[in-house]
Amino acid sequence: MYTQTYNYAAQCFISGERKRLKPGAYPKLFLKDPEKTSERSSRAEKRAKVRHMPQKKIKVSNADSNNALHCNDIGQEVEVVSTQEEIIDPVPVPVPIPMAIKSTASQCSAPSNWSKTFSIHDFASNPKTIKYYTSFDDYDHFMFFFNVLGPATSHLGIAHVSTQPEDQFFLTVMKLRQAKDDFELSILFNIRPQTVSSIFTTWINFLYFQLGEINIWPSHEVVKRHMPSHFGQMFPGTRVILDATETPIQKPRASGPQRETFSSYKNKNTLKVMVGCTPRGTVSYISDAYGGSASDRQIIERSKLCAEKSRFEKGDHIMADRGIMVQDLFASKNVYVNTPTMLKGKSQLDPEEIHKDRKVASKRIHIERVIGLAKTYKILKKDLNSYCITLGNRIIHVCFYLCNFRQSIVKKNA
Repeated sequence: MYTQTYNYAAQCFISGERKRLKPGAYPKLFLKDPEKTSERSSRAEKRAKVRHMPQKKIKVSNADSNNALHCNDIGQEVEVVSTQEEIIDPVPVPVPIPMAIKSTASQCSAPSNWSKTFSIHDFASNPKTIKYYTSFDDYDHFMFFFNVLGPATSHLGIAHVSTQPEDQFFLTVMKLRQAKDDFELSILFNIRPQTVSSIFTTWINFLYFQLGEINIWPSHEVVKRHMPSHFGQMFPGTRVILDATETPIQKPRASGPQRETFSSYKNKNTLKVMVGCTPRGTVSYISDAYGGSASDRQIIERSKLCAEKSRFEKGDHIMADRGIMVQDLFASKNVYVNTPTMLKGKSQLDPEEIHKDRKVASKRIHIERVIGLAKTYKILKKDLNSYCITLGNRIIHVCFYLCNFRQSIVKKNA
Protein backbone atom coordinates (compact mmCIF):
# COMPACT_ATOMS: atom_id res chain seq x y z
CA MET A 1 0.00 0.00 0.00
CA TYR A 2 2.85 2.36 0.84
CA THR A 3 4.45 1.56 -2.54
CA GLN A 4 1.24 2.29 -4.45
CA THR A 5 0.78 5.61 -2.75
CA TYR A 6 4.39 6.60 -3.47
CA ASN A 7 4.08 5.59 -7.15
CA TYR A 8 0.87 7.60 -7.51
CA ALA A 9 2.49 10.71 -5.97
CA ALA A 10 5.54 10.29 -8.22
CA GLN A 11 3.40 10.04 -11.37
CA CYS A 12 1.49 13.19 -10.38
CA PHE A 13 4.73 15.06 -9.80
CA ILE A 14 6.23 13.99 -13.14
CA SER A 15 3.12 14.71 -15.15
CA GLY A 16 2.55 18.06 -13.41
CA GLU A 17 -0.96 17.16 -12.39
CA ARG A 18 -2.42 18.45 -9.09
CA LYS A 19 -2.84 15.87 -6.40
CA ARG A 20 -6.48 15.47 -5.49
CA LEU A 21 -8.08 13.55 -2.62
CA LYS A 22 -10.55 10.84 -3.26
CA PRO A 23 -14.13 11.31 -2.09
CA GLY A 24 -14.51 10.37 1.57
CA ALA A 25 -10.80 10.87 2.33
CA TYR A 26 -11.18 14.15 4.31
CA PRO A 27 -12.09 14.11 8.07
CA LYS A 28 -15.76 14.15 9.02
CA LEU A 29 -15.06 16.68 11.82
CA PHE A 30 -15.19 19.55 9.35
CA LEU A 31 -18.29 18.46 7.52
CA LYS A 32 -21.36 20.68 7.73
CA ASP A 33 -23.83 18.89 9.90
CA PRO A 34 -27.16 19.01 8.06
CA GLU A 35 -29.11 18.67 11.32
CA LYS A 36 -27.41 21.73 12.88
CA THR A 37 -27.87 23.71 9.70
CA SER A 38 -31.57 23.00 9.73
CA GLU A 39 -31.79 24.02 13.41
CA ARG A 40 -30.14 27.38 12.71
CA SER A 41 -32.43 28.10 9.78
CA SER A 42 -35.55 27.20 11.75
CA ARG A 43 -34.43 29.41 14.64
CA ALA A 44 -33.86 32.37 12.30
CA GLU A 45 -37.31 31.83 10.80
CA LYS A 46 -38.87 31.89 14.28
CA ARG A 47 -37.15 35.19 15.11
CA ALA A 48 -38.37 36.69 11.86
CA LYS A 49 -41.92 35.60 12.66
CA VAL A 50 -41.70 37.02 16.17
CA ARG A 51 -40.67 40.45 14.85
CA HIS A 52 -43.76 40.61 12.68
CA MET A 53 -46.14 39.41 15.39
CA PRO A 54 -48.35 42.03 17.15
CA GLN A 55 -46.94 42.94 20.57
CA LYS A 56 -48.99 42.92 23.75
CA LYS A 57 -48.52 45.50 26.50
CA ILE A 58 -49.10 44.60 30.11
CA LYS A 59 -48.88 46.72 33.25
CA VAL A 60 -46.81 45.50 36.14
CA SER A 61 -46.83 47.05 39.63
CA ASN A 62 -45.02 46.30 42.87
CA ALA A 63 -47.76 43.88 43.78
CA ASP A 64 -46.60 41.61 40.95
CA SER A 65 -42.94 42.28 41.43
CA ASN A 66 -42.19 38.59 41.83
CA ASN A 67 -43.26 37.85 38.22
CA ALA A 68 -42.25 41.18 36.71
CA LEU A 69 -39.10 41.51 34.70
CA HIS A 70 -38.72 45.25 35.03
CA CYS A 71 -40.06 47.32 37.87
CA ASN A 72 -38.78 50.38 39.74
CA ASP A 73 -38.46 50.77 43.51
CA ILE A 74 -41.18 53.31 44.21
CA GLY A 75 -44.29 51.46 43.10
CA GLN A 76 -44.81 53.20 39.76
CA GLU A 77 -46.48 51.27 36.95
CA VAL A 78 -44.16 50.43 34.08
CA GLU A 79 -45.06 49.19 30.62
CA VAL A 80 -43.27 45.98 29.68
CA VAL A 81 -43.33 44.35 26.24
CA SER A 82 -44.41 40.69 26.24
CA THR A 83 -44.65 38.18 23.39
CA GLN A 84 -45.63 34.56 23.13
CA GLU A 85 -42.15 33.31 22.31
CA GLU A 86 -39.56 35.78 23.57
CA ILE A 87 -39.31 39.36 24.78
CA ILE A 88 -37.42 41.49 22.26
CA ASP A 89 -36.08 44.94 23.06
CA PRO A 90 -37.79 45.56 26.44
CA VAL A 91 -38.66 49.14 27.29
CA PRO A 92 -35.96 50.68 29.52
CA VAL A 93 -37.16 51.60 33.00
CA PRO A 94 -36.07 54.92 34.53
CA VAL A 95 -34.24 54.42 37.84
CA PRO A 96 -34.98 57.06 40.52
CA ILE A 97 -31.88 59.07 41.60
CA PRO A 98 -31.44 59.23 45.41
CA MET A 99 -31.55 62.65 46.99
CA ALA A 100 -28.09 62.16 48.47
CA ILE A 101 -26.53 62.06 45.00
CA LYS A 102 -26.00 65.62 43.83
CA SER A 103 -24.67 67.05 40.62
CA THR A 104 -21.28 68.69 40.48
CA ALA A 105 -22.86 72.12 40.38
CA SER A 106 -24.97 71.47 43.48
CA GLN A 107 -21.94 70.23 45.39
CA CYS A 108 -20.09 73.49 44.75
CA SER A 109 -22.74 75.74 46.24
CA ALA A 110 -24.62 75.99 49.50
CA PRO A 111 -28.11 74.41 49.60
CA SER A 112 -30.87 76.78 48.60
CA ASN A 113 -32.80 76.10 51.80
CA TRP A 114 -29.73 76.63 54.03
CA SER A 115 -30.65 79.34 56.52
CA LYS A 116 -28.63 78.51 59.65
CA THR A 117 -25.40 80.49 59.91
CA PHE A 118 -22.48 80.35 62.30
CA SER A 119 -22.52 82.94 65.04
CA ILE A 120 -20.34 83.41 68.09
CA HIS A 121 -23.45 83.87 70.22
CA ASP A 122 -24.52 80.28 69.51
CA PHE A 123 -21.49 79.02 71.44
CA ALA A 124 -21.84 81.26 74.48
CA SER A 125 -22.28 78.22 76.71
CA ASN A 126 -19.73 76.01 74.92
CA PRO A 127 -16.18 77.12 75.83
CA LYS A 128 -14.56 74.06 74.24
CA THR A 129 -15.93 74.97 70.83
CA ILE A 130 -14.81 78.59 71.17
CA LYS A 131 -11.36 77.38 72.26
CA TYR A 132 -11.18 75.12 69.24
CA TYR A 133 -12.25 77.72 66.68
CA THR A 134 -10.71 80.90 68.10
CA SER A 135 -8.08 79.99 70.76
CA PHE A 136 -9.90 82.21 73.27
CA ASP A 137 -10.79 80.52 76.54
CA ASP A 138 -14.53 81.14 76.45
CA TYR A 139 -17.26 83.50 75.22
CA ASP A 140 -16.42 86.21 77.75
CA HIS A 141 -12.76 86.14 76.77
CA PHE A 142 -13.69 86.47 73.09
CA MET A 143 -16.06 89.37 73.68
CA PHE A 144 -13.52 91.10 75.94
CA PHE A 145 -10.96 91.16 73.16
CA PHE A 146 -13.58 92.24 70.62
CA ASN A 147 -14.60 95.17 72.81
CA VAL A 148 -10.95 96.15 73.26
CA LEU A 149 -10.82 96.83 69.52
CA GLY A 150 -13.20 99.73 70.01
CA PRO A 151 -16.19 101.10 68.08
CA ALA A 152 -14.27 101.12 64.79
CA THR A 153 -15.30 97.48 64.27
CA SER A 154 -18.75 98.68 63.20
CA HIS A 155 -17.40 101.08 60.57
CA LEU A 156 -14.98 99.00 58.52
CA GLY A 157 -16.88 99.71 55.30
CA ILE A 158 -17.24 96.16 53.94
CA ALA A 159 -19.82 96.46 51.14
CA HIS A 160 -22.83 94.15 50.81
CA VAL A 161 -22.21 92.31 54.09
CA SER A 162 -25.04 91.64 56.50
CA THR A 163 -22.89 89.67 58.98
CA GLN A 164 -22.51 91.28 62.38
CA PRO A 165 -19.07 92.70 63.32
CA GLU A 166 -18.49 90.13 66.06
CA ASP A 167 -19.25 87.33 63.60
CA GLN A 168 -16.90 88.88 61.06
CA PHE A 169 -14.18 88.78 63.67
CA PHE A 170 -15.24 85.21 64.50
CA LEU A 171 -14.81 84.27 60.82
CA THR A 172 -11.37 85.89 60.69
CA VAL A 173 -10.07 84.13 63.79
CA MET A 174 -11.51 80.82 62.56
CA LYS A 175 -9.48 81.15 59.38
CA LEU A 176 -6.35 81.95 61.38
CA ARG A 177 -6.88 79.22 63.93
CA GLN A 178 -8.01 76.34 61.70
CA ALA A 179 -6.74 77.53 58.27
CA LYS A 180 -10.16 76.96 56.74
CA ASP A 181 -10.79 77.59 53.05
CA ASP A 182 -12.97 80.47 51.94
CA PHE A 183 -15.47 78.06 50.40
CA GLU A 184 -16.02 76.20 53.67
CA LEU A 185 -16.43 79.46 55.57
CA SER A 186 -18.91 80.67 52.96
CA ILE A 187 -21.09 77.62 53.67
CA LEU A 188 -20.84 78.00 57.44
CA PHE A 189 -21.70 81.72 57.39
CA ASN A 190 -24.10 81.51 54.43
CA ILE A 191 -22.23 84.07 52.31
CA ARG A 192 -20.27 84.01 49.07
CA PRO A 193 -16.58 83.00 48.98
CA GLN A 194 -15.74 86.44 47.57
CA THR A 195 -17.36 88.01 50.62
CA VAL A 196 -15.28 85.79 52.91
CA SER A 197 -12.11 86.98 51.20
CA SER A 198 -13.20 90.61 51.54
CA ILE A 199 -14.01 90.20 55.24
CA PHE A 200 -10.73 88.43 56.00
CA THR A 201 -8.58 90.96 54.14
CA THR A 202 -10.31 93.92 55.79
CA TRP A 203 -10.07 92.50 59.29
CA ILE A 204 -6.42 91.44 58.96
CA ASN A 205 -5.50 94.97 57.93
CA PHE A 206 -7.61 96.41 60.73
CA LEU A 207 -6.13 94.12 63.40
CA TYR A 208 -2.59 94.75 62.17
CA PHE A 209 -2.86 98.53 62.53
CA GLN A 210 -5.08 98.48 65.62
CA LEU A 211 -2.93 96.05 67.62
CA GLY A 212 0.22 97.66 66.24
CA GLU A 213 -0.66 100.78 68.23
CA ILE A 214 0.07 98.84 71.41
CA ASN A 215 3.64 99.22 72.63
CA ILE A 216 4.59 95.64 73.30
CA TRP A 217 8.23 96.51 74.16
CA PRO A 218 8.26 96.70 77.98
CA SER A 219 10.65 98.81 80.00
CA HIS A 220 13.57 97.34 81.91
CA GLU A 221 11.70 97.76 85.21
CA VAL A 222 8.61 95.94 83.95
CA VAL A 223 10.69 93.03 82.65
CA LYS A 224 12.54 92.75 85.95
CA ARG A 225 9.33 92.95 88.01
CA HIS A 226 7.67 90.08 86.13
CA MET A 227 10.77 87.96 85.59
CA PRO A 228 10.47 84.36 86.83
CA SER A 229 12.38 83.80 90.04
CA HIS A 230 14.66 81.02 88.79
CA PHE A 231 15.35 82.89 85.55
CA GLY A 232 16.29 86.03 87.49
CA GLN A 233 18.80 84.11 89.61
CA MET A 234 20.76 82.89 86.58
CA PHE A 235 20.32 85.69 84.01
CA PRO A 236 18.98 88.79 85.78
CA GLY A 237 19.95 91.24 83.01
CA THR A 238 18.05 89.53 80.20
CA ARG A 239 15.77 91.95 78.34
CA VAL A 240 14.64 89.84 75.40
CA ILE A 241 15.05 86.33 73.97
CA LEU A 242 15.38 86.27 70.17
CA ASP A 243 14.82 83.57 67.61
CA ALA A 244 13.71 83.32 63.97
CA THR A 245 10.71 81.44 62.63
CA GLU A 246 9.52 80.65 59.13
CA THR A 247 6.08 80.30 57.56
CA PRO A 248 5.69 78.19 54.39
CA ILE A 249 4.20 79.72 51.25
CA GLN A 250 3.24 78.41 47.84
CA LYS A 251 6.05 78.49 45.30
CA PRO A 252 5.98 81.80 43.39
CA ARG A 253 5.87 81.64 39.61
CA ALA A 254 8.56 84.24 38.93
CA SER A 255 12.18 83.14 39.30
CA GLY A 256 13.15 86.22 41.34
CA PRO A 257 10.63 85.69 44.18
CA GLN A 258 11.42 81.98 44.08
CA ARG A 259 15.08 82.66 44.75
CA GLU A 260 14.40 85.26 47.44
CA THR A 261 11.88 83.17 49.38
CA PHE A 262 13.61 79.79 49.16
CA SER A 263 14.92 78.63 52.53
CA SER A 264 17.80 76.18 52.50
CA TYR A 265 17.00 75.35 56.14
CA LYS A 266 13.38 74.36 55.41
CA ASN A 267 14.09 73.33 51.81
CA LYS A 268 11.02 75.22 50.57
CA ASN A 269 9.74 78.74 49.98
CA THR A 270 9.02 80.61 53.21
CA LEU A 271 8.55 83.97 54.91
CA LYS A 272 10.96 84.60 57.77
CA VAL A 273 10.60 86.86 60.82
CA MET A 274 12.61 87.50 63.96
CA VAL A 275 10.57 87.19 67.15
CA GLY A 276 11.49 88.29 70.66
CA CYS A 277 9.86 87.56 74.00
CA THR A 278 10.46 88.57 77.60
CA PRO A 279 11.65 86.03 80.21
CA ARG A 280 7.99 85.82 81.30
CA GLY A 281 6.91 84.63 77.85
CA THR A 282 5.29 87.81 76.50
CA VAL A 283 5.86 88.64 72.83
CA SER A 284 7.83 91.89 72.89
CA TYR A 285 9.24 92.18 69.39
CA ILE A 286 8.23 91.09 65.85
CA SER A 287 10.33 92.06 62.86
CA ASP A 288 9.08 92.61 59.33
CA ALA A 289 8.77 89.48 57.20
CA TYR A 290 11.57 88.69 54.74
CA GLY A 291 12.12 85.96 52.20
CA GLY A 292 13.38 82.65 53.51
CA SER A 293 16.81 83.25 51.97
CA ALA A 294 17.53 86.14 54.39
CA SER A 295 19.92 85.35 57.24
CA ASP A 296 19.29 86.08 60.90
CA ARG A 297 21.99 88.74 60.90
CA GLN A 298 20.51 90.53 57.89
CA ILE A 299 17.09 90.71 59.56
CA ILE A 300 18.54 92.10 62.81
CA GLU A 301 20.68 94.63 60.95
CA ARG A 302 17.57 96.07 59.28
CA SER A 303 15.39 95.87 62.39
CA LYS A 304 14.52 98.54 64.92
CA LEU A 305 16.71 96.77 67.46
CA CYS A 306 19.78 98.22 65.76
CA ALA A 307 18.27 101.64 65.09
CA GLU A 308 20.02 104.80 66.21
CA LYS A 309 17.41 105.29 68.90
CA SER A 310 18.07 102.00 70.61
CA ARG A 311 15.43 100.19 72.59
CA PHE A 312 18.04 98.80 74.96
CA GLU A 313 19.66 100.32 78.00
CA LYS A 314 23.26 99.91 79.03
CA GLY A 315 23.87 96.59 80.64
CA ASP A 316 20.91 94.79 79.03
CA HIS A 317 21.36 91.24 77.83
CA ILE A 318 20.00 89.55 74.71
CA MET A 319 19.59 85.78 74.78
CA ALA A 320 19.75 84.09 71.38
CA ASP A 321 20.57 80.89 69.57
CA ARG A 322 24.09 79.91 68.58
CA GLY A 323 23.48 80.81 64.92
CA ILE A 324 22.62 84.45 65.69
CA MET A 325 26.09 85.98 65.67
CA VAL A 326 25.38 89.69 66.25
CA GLN A 327 27.65 90.52 69.21
CA ASP A 328 29.48 93.16 67.21
CA LEU A 329 26.23 94.95 66.31
CA PHE A 330 25.36 95.64 69.96
CA ALA A 331 28.84 96.03 71.43
CA SER A 332 28.81 99.79 70.79
CA LYS A 333 25.53 100.08 72.77
CA ASN A 334 27.02 98.21 75.74
CA VAL A 335 24.50 95.39 75.25
CA TYR A 336 25.68 91.82 75.78
CA VAL A 337 24.46 88.97 73.52
CA ASN A 338 24.26 85.73 75.47
CA THR A 339 24.54 82.73 73.15
CA PRO A 340 25.87 79.17 73.54
CA THR A 341 29.63 78.86 73.13
CA MET A 342 31.09 78.13 69.71
CA LEU A 343 33.81 75.53 69.36
CA LYS A 344 36.12 77.81 67.30
CA GLY A 345 38.52 75.04 66.35
CA LYS A 346 38.31 73.17 69.66
CA SER A 347 37.70 69.46 69.69
CA GLN A 348 35.40 69.83 72.73
CA LEU A 349 34.19 72.48 75.15
CA ASP A 350 35.48 73.05 78.65
CA PRO A 351 33.32 71.79 81.54
CA GLU A 352 32.53 75.36 82.60
CA GLU A 353 31.36 76.23 79.09
CA ILE A 354 29.18 73.13 78.89
CA HIS A 355 27.55 74.00 82.20
CA LYS A 356 26.88 77.58 81.04
CA ASP A 357 25.46 76.45 77.68
CA ARG A 358 23.05 74.08 79.40
CA LYS A 359 21.73 76.90 81.56
CA VAL A 360 21.29 79.15 78.51
CA ALA A 361 19.50 76.40 76.60
CA SER A 362 17.14 75.72 79.52
CA LYS A 363 15.96 79.35 79.48
CA ARG A 364 16.18 80.04 75.77
CA ILE A 365 13.54 77.37 75.29
CA HIS A 366 10.92 79.96 76.30
CA ILE A 367 11.05 81.61 72.88
CA GLU A 368 10.60 78.21 71.25
CA ARG A 369 7.48 77.66 73.31
CA VAL A 370 6.12 81.09 72.39
CA ILE A 371 6.66 80.36 68.70
CA GLY A 372 4.94 77.01 69.20
CA LEU A 373 2.01 78.83 70.79
CA ALA A 374 1.75 81.11 67.75
CA LYS A 375 1.88 78.09 65.44
CA THR A 376 -1.35 76.82 67.01
CA TYR A 377 -2.82 79.24 64.49
CA LYS A 378 -2.64 76.70 61.71
CA ILE A 379 -2.51 79.29 58.97
CA LEU A 380 1.18 79.72 59.90
CA LYS A 381 1.82 76.01 59.25
CA LYS A 382 -0.11 75.72 56.00
CA ASP A 383 1.31 77.03 52.71
CA LEU A 384 -0.03 80.54 52.22
CA ASN A 385 -1.77 80.89 48.87
CA SER A 386 -1.29 83.72 46.40
CA TYR A 387 -3.65 86.25 47.94
CA CYS A 388 -2.53 85.45 51.50
CA ILE A 389 1.15 85.94 50.60
CA THR A 390 0.51 89.65 50.07
CA LEU A 391 -0.93 89.70 53.60
CA GLY A 392 1.74 87.35 54.95
CA ASN A 393 3.59 89.94 57.02
CA ARG A 394 0.40 91.19 58.65
CA ILE A 395 -1.00 87.70 59.22
CA ILE A 396 2.16 86.70 61.10
CA HIS A 397 2.05 89.87 63.21
CA VAL A 398 -1.62 89.39 64.10
CA CYS A 399 -1.06 85.78 65.19
CA PHE A 400 1.79 86.80 67.51
CA TYR A 401 -0.18 89.79 68.81
CA LEU A 402 -3.03 87.45 69.74
CA CYS A 403 -0.62 85.32 71.80
CA ASN A 404 -0.30 88.20 74.29
CA PHE A 405 -4.03 87.91 75.00
CA ARG A 406 -3.72 84.26 75.93
CA GLN A 407 -2.53 82.66 79.13
CA SER A 408 1.24 82.78 79.60
CA ILE A 409 3.07 79.54 78.99
CA VAL A 410 5.89 80.41 81.43
CA LYS A 411 5.33 79.94 85.13
CA LYS A 412 6.45 82.52 87.69
CA ASN A 413 9.00 80.23 89.24
CA ALA A 414 10.43 78.97 85.92
